[in-house]
Amino acid sequence: MGRSCQATRRTFAVTALAAYDVHRATVFGRTEERTGIDPLMNLVTQVMSRELYASAKRVFRIVDSGFFHRRQKAADRLTVAFPNAVMVHTPVHASWLNQVEIYFSVVQRKVVSPNDFPDLTQVGDRIRAFDDRYNATAQPFQWKFTTSDLDDLLTRLDRHTADQREESSAAQAA
Repeated sequence: MGRSCQATRRTFAVTALAAYDVHRATVFGRTEERTGIDPLMNLVTQVMSRELYASAKRVFRIVDSGFFHRRQKAADRLTVAFPNAVMVHTPVHASWLNQVEIYFSVVQRKVVSPNDFPDLTQVGDRIRAFDDRYNATAQPFQWKFTTSDLDDLLTRLDRHTADQREESSAAQAA
């Protein structure tokens, strides 16, 4: 549900944080001067203090293996602050399963590239304006990746790994 990216200007940066409601195609965005636990918890608070999430039985927060939310301590911090929030980690190298990554891909292409802003205030303003525009027009992503597609992908990966082992064994024998 949450992710961050940075737009830089020389030695300074703006950190864009976002949470994405996959059912409603709604982004909850904010900009911070830095990354870290506090900015991340500010984002979580921004989402969890709103109705629907505050009174929900459970809210799943899907995260990648980023530094500030990869260990049990992060999950415990979330549960203490918001008992109805459940942290779910995507597998390593599978951040594409996290739909907020798609949103950040759009932000990267349509908002921060090229990175030619005269100052960081303009970066933050443009990102927040895009969040508003996105929320006014967005529709939930239509996933076309099925469980059969996943099975095929895993089979190809297994085959590739086996081929690599065979090539390595043949090279060692030669």
